[in-house]
Amino acid sequence: MNKEFYEKLCGCTAPERVKEQEPMAGHTTFRIGGAADYYVSPADSEEVGKLIRLCSEEQVPYYIVGNGSNLLVSDQGYRGVIIAIGREMSRIEVEGCTIRAQAGALMSQIAAAALEHGLAGFEFASGIPGTIGGAAVMNAGAYGGEMKDVIEEVTAMDAKGSTIVLSKDELEFGYRTSLVMKKKYIVLEVCIGLEQGAKEEIREKMEDFKQRRISKQPLEYPSAGSTFKRPEGYFAGKLIQDTGLRGFTVGGAQVSEKHSGFVINKGGASAEDVNRLMQEVSDRVYEKFGVRLEPEVRRLGEFGPKQDER
Repeated sequence: MNKEFYEKLCGCTAPERVKEQEPMAGHTTFRIGGAADYYVSPADSEEVGKLIRLCSEEQVPYYIVGNGSNLLVSDQGYRGVIIAIGREMSRIEVEGCTIRAQAGALMSQIAAAALEHGLAGFEFASGIPGTIGGAAVMNAGAYGGEMKDVIEEVTAMDAKGSTIVLSKDELEFGYRTSLVMKKKYIVLEVCIGLEQGAKEEIREKMEDFKQRRISKQPLEYPSAGSTFKRPEGYFAGKLIQDTGLRGFTVGGAQVSEKHSGFVINKGGASAEDVNRLMQEVSDRVYEKFGVRLEPEVRRLGEFGPKQDER
């Protein structure tokens, strides 16, 4: 490792926030991933800016992670700096019907704050296992709701470390995409607009969504949630099931028997197991139905050839 670069990283934040050769399996919901050269947890947006400017100056690759809930990291890990926006940047403030949340705040924490203040409209997101920053980037959604329905504005940072504020209309939300994703901005804070509601009704709705998740999703296994994007006019899980791939296994990775839209780590799965399984599923569904499934899970690091490269 480069001692000089490590010391420069420590100059951007407290040294205890900088880890070398950090296994990413401990930072993804798949519980999979080799070591990152450096793993840094900045305390605030100023430190985020310092880190990305340093990486740019030194020409060292960097990647932003939140809760690692939509991420598959290569078995070889990541050659560069992982900047983790998490607990240190997770402040939540409620004023009237508006919630301001730093990017590292968990969706479940924001949903709990909304419930506490009798604010309705965020119930759909209460069980999404990620941070608001990651959810804003990909316009995450569940049970008929999406982030575009509740986000009013996003404070983000560009590759030069400059801060920008984007209104709802400027965010260009689409299905699992946004301007933030296209421009590779870093989300720092999200402003959410909700409505006054009855606490009991909000609680009941959250509980209903929770029970539906427990009954239909393989929550007992590590996964990254829905593995594939929903193809227009279809449901990914149904296409996979109708192709006869329910329970299909590669190494320790398996198409869930409970919900075919989920790829799970049945135990000891490698990133390459998951990658190969995803490619095989996509190919077989295409052969049978002529529909190409695209991953919703983001891959980081070196993998075998992707579907479009073979």
